[in-house]
Amino acid sequence: MAAPIRVDLQLIADMVEPGTRALDVGCGDGALLAHLMNAKKVDARGMELSQAGVNACVANGLSVIQGDADTDLRDYPDAAFDYVILSQTLQATREPRRVLEQMLRVGKHAIVSFPNFAHWQVRLRLVFGGRMPETASLPYKWYDTPNIHLCSIDDFRALCRTMGVRIERAIVLNSTSRRINLPPLLANLIGEQAVFMLRRD
Repeated sequence: MAAPIRVDLQLIADMVEPGTRALDVGCGDGALLAHLMNAKKVDARGMELSQAGVNACVANGLSVIQGDADTDLRDYPDAAFDYVILSQTLQATREPRRVLEQMLRVGKHAIVSFPNFAHWQVRLRLVFGGRMPETASLPYKWYDTPNIHLCSIDDFRALCRTMGVRIERAIVLNSTSRRINLPPLLANLIGEQAVFMLRRD
């Protein structure tokens, strides 16, 4: 039996149809890649910035190259994959909009997950603590965080509208990684992270 994976990674995997082609950008240790290959027979490839991550993936028999989402997606041809995945990495890219554009060029679908900077705990810590918040989904100090473009769920929806991108599915998780079904205003307040599946109209 396959080892369990993070809740957001399982939700992403559930969006990917069996037997398709997927590129996981910022694939880390390859947990999602391995799951997609073993559980769904997906032709799964990865791109990872850190050499340690690449080494770990290759050691486990995964097809992963070293690359940067900001610069290296442009090397892939149009519609090379059915899905291009970016899990908990969008906020660490230098040009998030450009990365999304490239994902939607390279893949028929883009799947993105990210922490919600408008979560109520973040708001309270900013208002009453007066300092950059640290939460389970944003665990870094302000001076050593890899996150340079934090956004809220509403910000992301607005960007999709601006780009003319269709949101096919949107899943919002609370602080215990449980799915919540609320109107957008409340989801933006209570959701700690979100998973979106997108396609170009």
